[in-house]
Amino acid sequence: MSNSSLDGVKVIDLSRVLGGPLSTQILGDHGAEIIKVEPPAGDETRGWGPPYHERGSAYYDGVNRNKKCIALDMRQTEAHKILFRLLENADVLVENFKIGTLEKWGIGFADLLQKKFPKLIHCRVTGFGSTGPYAGFPGYDAVAQATSGLMSINGDPDRPPIRMGVPIVDLTTGMNAVIAILLALYERTTSGLGQSIEVSLYDTAVSLTHPHAANWFLDGKPQIRTGSAHPNITPYDLFPTANGQLFLAIGNDRQFAGLCKHLGHPNIASDPRFTINADRAKNRFALRKILEYILTHKDGKALTQELLEKGIPAGAVQTVEDALQHPQTIAREMVVQDGEYRGTGIPIKLSRTPGKIKFKPPQYGENNTEILADAGYSDTQIERFKEMHITLDKPRN
Repeated sequence: MSNSSLDGVKVIDLSRVLGGPLSTQILGDHGAEIIKVEPPAGDETRGWGPPYHERGSAYYDGVNRNKKCIALDMRQTEAHKILFRLLENADVLVENFKIGTLEKWGIGFADLLQKKFPKLIHCRVTGFGSTGPYAGFPGYDAVAQATSGLMSINGDPDRPPIRMGVPIVDLTTGMNAVIAILLALYERTTSGLGQSIEVSLYDTAVSLTHPHAANWFLDGKPQIRTGSAHPNITPYDLFPTANGQLFLAIGNDRQFAGLCKHLGHPNIASDPRFTINADRAKNRFALRKILEYILTHKDGKALTQELLEKGIPAGAVQTVEDALQHPQTIAREMVVQDGEYRGTGIPIKLSRTPGKIKFKPPQYGENNTEILADAGYSDTQIERFKEMHITLDKPRN
């Protein structure tokens, strides 16, 4: 197989939970060497279950493949020396400690690491960032959804706000971290210098409020919950059919005319209330009643295929298990397997330097000896680290 895009890039991953680990998994999928450094208690997500297995939880598995793991007690000075040894030939350090933790240990980026390793790229994932009235506060995905306004626009208009069903802020923060790291790596080819990157859950969540933020900037009107409907486009909503829910994502007038024709009611598209999107938006409730009446007796699954074949965006709502077994998912290699490990595939497809799965998620401290030996430590030193509980084989509180 061809080389991967990030072959030769080495990343030391001190992060836990989701945003940081996802970013390093993506880098690892595309060839970077990832050394995951876990604290004495382990990554919290090893306990986020059920379901569980010998490595921990399914949740942990979802964002920790293609990594080797060493368990270090970073509260000990000797562990800092090991970290420095690992950083000697590293390109990137990713961490999501509470603001000020590295500085408290005497190994802050500006205070020490930047001077000791001038080419090092330091990526810090935080909850609210390091400036402003919320600086340094702890942040989790749902907290960011709530405080950023995201949660306020999610749900039905006559019901309370609701958390999105996936940790969308954590996931996109991880993706932003990857983008930032790649930008810094590219810039370093010119300057020869590393730099510090900060990616926060809060900033990411605010950036995800499109188009609601753009709408508010323009007209100043309160942004309301619209259920599954789009605030700007009509019909762009979920509709009941004879065998489940169907989502229509009509993005332009041509698609709307095609939809009406296929449903056997071409006259709807010529109705002055519905001819263009601006009018459909004004009369969305009347249009919805008409479409509901027509679609209630239709086969939603068959209609999905028919509409897609005509270039009209539509999709029957599938369960997660149905989607993971769908022929399209399999054809796109979006399910991968290595022994008993199964996970979602690599969504970024490069023709010449494709990503690949090299390692399944590691057990706690699985690669302690290998990583230390590769860093030049002797068997005697490695055993001493173990005896001093600087490295650990099993999690402890």
